[in-house]
Amino acid sequence: MAKQEIKQEKVTEKQPVIKRRDLRVKILQILYAYEMSGDPINKIKKDIVGSELDSENNLFFDTLISNIINNGKSLDDIISAKCDNWELERISVIDKLVLKIGMAEILYMPEIPPKVSINEAIDIAKEYCTRNSGKFVNGILDSFLNDLKNEGTLNKSGKGLVDLKKSKR
Repeated sequence: MAKQEIKQEKVTEKQPVIKRRDLRVKILQILYAYEMSGDPINKIKKDIVGSELDSENNLFFDTLISNIINNGKSLDDIISAKCDNWELERISVIDKLVLKIGMAEILYMPEIPPKVSINEAIDIAKEYCTRNSGKFVNGILDSFLNDLKNEGTLNKSGKGLVDLKKSKR
């Protein structure tokens, strides 16, 4: 009989699994604190999240935040254009930030299906904003997505990432 070796697996402390929804909520908190305080984004991130993110989640986190901050003016312009007869200053800060998170995911994160980005934004708006924010966010993001599809500028590829059917109007 051959002697069998018993392999001892090194026990490592695993970081808790963090859902993308929780990451988006943390991003919302960070962006809100950044907007209100003007403190450096890295300081705010450290204060709110600490070091609890693994490398994959940290990449998602940093990519989304930097795209929102670096493209804030153009995202504001898109929101303004979608809100006919409604001044940007009248939209709540939280609603604008939720919209920016959804738009940035759609625009700058090609691996995330647009429907996921929109549904997550709607759910977060329902939980953290006003009673009608879910409908508002849905309307703006759906219109934004339809515009990208119609213009042919949606940067998504792969199975399940794009529904190529045009919306009926």
